[in-house]
Amino acid sequence: MSHLFCIGLGFSAQALARRLKPQGWTVTGTCRSADSQADLAAKGITTAIASREAPPADADRDLAGVSHILISVPPDALGDPALDLYGAAIARRPDLAWLGYLSTTGVYGDRQGGWVDEDSDLTPTGIRGKRRLAAEHGWIDLASKTGIPTHLFRLAGIYGPGRSALDTVWQGRAQRVVKPGQVFSRIHVEDIATVLAASIAHPEPLGIYNVCDDDPAPPAEVIAYACDLLGVEPPPEVPFEDAELSPMARSFYDDNKRVSNARMKTRLGVRLAFPSYRNGLVALRKAILPP
Repeated sequence: MSHLFCIGLGFSAQALARRLKPQGWTVTGTCRSADSQADLAAKGITTAIASREAPPADADRDLAGVSHILISVPPDALGDPALDLYGAAIARRPDLAWLGYLSTTGVYGDRQGGWVDEDSDLTPTGIRGKRRLAAEHGWIDLASKTGIPTHLFRLAGIYGPGRSALDTVWQGRAQRVVKPGQVFSRIHVEDIATVLAASIAHPEPLGIYNVCDDDPAPPAEVIAYACDLLGVEPPPEVPFEDAELSPMARSFYDDNKRVSNARMKTRLGVRLAFPSYRNGLVALRKAILPP
């Protein structure tokens, strides 16, 4: 029986779980708090609480019977917690059928609006991108030592139910921040699940895939479209220099690039359900509001 263990059962990992469980898969994993554990239990997913502050009591026991592993926790100042907490136990399981690591397109750094693909130089500009690149190297090294089929997924900005421009507008938090020439790539969480499932079905020794839609777009354009769908007046445009942004939100504007998704389509045969943020937002709008 196929058994997926998710180190970090967050938004994207849960989307994959929803895809696999009806197919007879067992899905277990880790979370960080008792509240998350209770929420996941209500969805039929058994988890162990694991973090640097509460390391697993027995990592080998957690992985007993596991055939596939997905890592979706971010690295921190000390490195990759998943690799530190479970790396040795994973290395003792060379029979694993597949291991996936959720990284970020931030590893490419800034391209001043130009295109990148999986063969582009990796020149992250910010600390989070540099940590992600170091984590990628850690999993590639483990793969080379164990032979476990390992795939890295460089995700663009994730959106989906409860986490989209529609929610930002609906909650009155939207800003139309304008930075000339700035674009971001995005990906709907259900399309992430599609890519991961396709990768599981094609376990190359080492695969690296950009995961994004076909339509990199300025953030102000996305907010305006969300407002149009909701029938509300868009907020005024705000120059980037004057926008009220947290340091983390502001740091996202340091990178400006368009991300190619050709490899995931050609090698994995992926067909996106939401090739543009427009398709995705229309579907989300229909799900939460009557016509």
